[in-house]
Amino acid sequence: QVQLVESGGGSVQAGGSLRLSCASFGYSIGWYCMAWFRQAPGKEREGVATIASDGTTTYAESVKGRFTVTRDNPKNTLYLQMNSLKPEDGAMYYCALRTGSWCSVSPQMYKYWGQGTQVTVSS
Repeated sequence: QVQLVESGGGSVQAGGSLRLSCASFGYSIGWYCMAWFRQAPGKEREGVATIASDGTTTYAESVKGRFTVTRDNPKNTLYLQMNSLKPEDGAMYYCALRTGSWCSVSPQMYKYWGQGTQVTVSS
């Protein structure tokens, strides 16, 4: 069974940085799009960043210039470097994989999901 496991979440002061990781077990990620989503309590799940099989990236406007998504295909691992964190960035962060090389920001397009890692940003 395919499993995605996130790590790296925690509590940080505004302006600080965190790096999230997502490891894939039982599935090779090289040909597929992967993405990060986040969801705060009472809010809808929103796309944060995507990275296609060729390395092409997209970002939500709210994080553009502050977050960087990368992938290490031989390690089957996805990363999200988050800099200049703001309180509004606080949420549960999920990684996801869709079985296609091109990316989407719609959660409905992703087949596999991790269980999430919590990010809290203090003022």
